[in-house]
Amino acid sequence: QMQNNGAICRQQLVATAHCRAWLVITLRPYNPEGVSFIRDVALDADQRGWKINGRQCVDFSAPAERHQFSYYRHGDVRLRLLAPCDEDSVKCNVGMATAAVMFELHPGQPREIVVSIPLADDEIKKPSTSSHRKYPAWTEALEGHAKLSVPDEHFQFLYDAALRTLVLHSPEDVYAGPYTYKRFWFRDAAFILHAMLCAGLTARAERVLDRFATRQTRGGYFLSQEGEWDSNGEALWIMRRFCELSGRKLKPEWIKPIRNGAHWIIRKRLSDNLDVAHAGLLPAGFSAEHLGPNDYYYWDDFWSIAGLQSAAKLIDELGDQISAAQFRKSADDLAAAIERSLQATATRRDRAGIPASPYRRMDGGAIGSITAGYPLQLWAPHDRRLLETANFLIDECFVDGGFFQDMIHSGINLYLTLHVAQVLLRAGDPRALDLMKTVAALASPTGQWPEAIHPRTLGGCMGDGQHVWAAAEWVMMIRNCFVREEGDKLILVSGIPAHWLDTPKPITFGAAPTSFGNISVSVVSNAKNIQVHWEPEWRSHEPVIEIQLPGFETIVVPQGQRSITLSRPCVS
Repeated sequence: QMQNNGAICRQQLVATAHCRAWLVITLRPYNPEGVSFIRDVALDADQRGWKINGRQCVDFSAPAERHQFSYYRHGDVRLRLLAPCDEDSVKCNVGMATAAVMFELHPGQPREIVVSIPLADDEIKKPSTSSHRKYPAWTEALEGHAKLSVPDEHFQFLYDAALRTLVLHSPEDVYAGPYTYKRFWFRDAAFILHAMLCAGLTARAERVLDRFATRQTRGGYFLSQEGEWDSNGEALWIMRRFCELSGRKLKPEWIKPIRNGAHWIIRKRLSDNLDVAHAGLLPAGFSAEHLGPNDYYYWDDFWSIAGLQSAAKLIDELGDQISAAQFRKSADDLAAAIERSLQATATRRDRAGIPASPYRRMDGGAIGSITAGYPLQLWAPHDRRLLETANFLIDECFVDGGFFQDMIHSGINLYLTLHVAQVLLRAGDPRALDLMKTVAALASPTGQWPEAIHPRTLGGCMGDGQHVWAAAEWVMMIRNCFVREEGDKLILVSGIPAHWLDTPKPITFGAAPTSFGNISVSVVSNAKNIQVHWEPEWRSHEPVIEIQLPGFETIVVPQGQRSITLSRPCVS
């Protein structure tokens, strides 16, 4: 909540008891990461708040009727709750001070106490100081975003919550979570920034992209974690997507990092002349940790192809056709190396599809290989190997309708479930909606997902409870259900559920950035027909537009047309 240009976290506590009792609010030196030292706590003179370590404040909506303090040698404050206390503060040199305030409960009478925690230190939030920081309101932070309006209240809530999750975790860099994952990964950043760009949060994404070069080594390696060879492809791909989705030319300060990043991939590749199944691929690396121990992961190779293709496109637009041709050829060579590797290992696999590496059977790690379909679109929507991989994962690696990653995560992974859903969506497979429903049902009451969910407790079992990559994938899933690029075409409404069409209320999304310009899409239905309408802002030429509403034949729209009417089938 915003108050006086400051952000405040509020916790509403409502308690009741069948006999005389106390509502106890305690302060302890820990957070989800471990110890958070408390060296001194002071109770305000009016007993309506604490001052912690001389800086942080916690306020109560009513004066405390009892209070207590403790420190390291006396143990936790819980051991002394009912003891007399004449002190109004405590100090602990060990940093293990604890405190409690108590509010009396009368039998059968609910009592509400609101705890307010300003999200800035007391010294910083004083309005008289020059360092006073103004927090933007949500309307300002979300300005220009693609708005969604659908009859499914839960889907609507999750989309709105996911957008706010993206904003909250991109103050300067972009983070995958608020605690354990409050670190930078190029991998997570690529997916999160793509969702931000596709949702219209362009300026916020650009600010993060401007910092990419600061993490690039002199050799051209985009380094966030050593031994992960996918990062260069991800960095180059998302910079290209920024230019495509924003309609802006390559920023001059990005040119050198892009060249160096592409050359790093070229140098990193192994020789094509090796007599092994990994000839021409990238070296063995840790890659995405959910794939397994070090191996020659196709995930790294697919991202590197996309990175080289992106660098070729961006550099070609600068007029450097020689470098562009070199990058394009290197991408083709790497793609050919993957094809040779897959052919050489085909007899080892008990099922068709793309394993995680040349030396793996088809297992859960194959989830990484569907990146060839989503988000990179290196392979066609109906590529047999891609769909066989998705089918294998659904048949062998899904639990209760979601992808169960048994490597490290050991739980149902929501963003990887949505990766499979995206592959199905491209292929026009109605199972994509089933996966969306599963993901939506597993969201927390606040509209969040942990990185992995325990299938029995349905609670988080990996990472932070607010996983930003998962939120990003929900945004992308909703966006692609309404509008997505497929080569030189724009596909509209290919993921609209049939039950959304049972209401006359318009279903709308936009304005959404695409490679061709911004577009707003609406669907209005009645008992006889369904009208799909779109308002585009093309930057140059109008793309081929296809209407792929589930349950209806695909329609290629004539140039210049802005709506199409579909007749419902007659029911006798």
